[in-house]
Amino acid sequence: MDGVAQGLKSGLGQGAGRPSIDPFRMDFDMQQAGPVSRSVRLNGFATCLRLEAVYWRILERIAQANRCSVSAVLSYVDREVHLRHGGVRNFSGLIRVICVAWLQEAPDAH
Repeated sequence: MDGVAQGLKSGLGQGAGRPSIDPFRMDFDMQQAGPVSRSVRLNGFATCLRLEAVYWRILERIAQANRCSVSAVLSYVDREVHLRHGGVRNFSGLIRVICVAWLQEAPDAH
């Protein structure tokens, strides 16, 4: 065990405590973290978007909640970020943040 891991392990035992929710529970699927590239149309323009698999699943939930396609959700975000903010440098990052924000506000989140 290296010094960093040993320090973390000893720190957890001395008052820092173990997290009450383990992000690596027994059924955790590492495939969720794998990048997935999909060809999408954003307001009529074909492009490729690369996101981790978990974000594609969240986008599917957002689309289902809005009774539309994932492409429609992405096109809406693309259009609105251009209208409201003049665009964004990291569209993939924006989509990740939107997914997390949506999960925080989703009716079944509480």
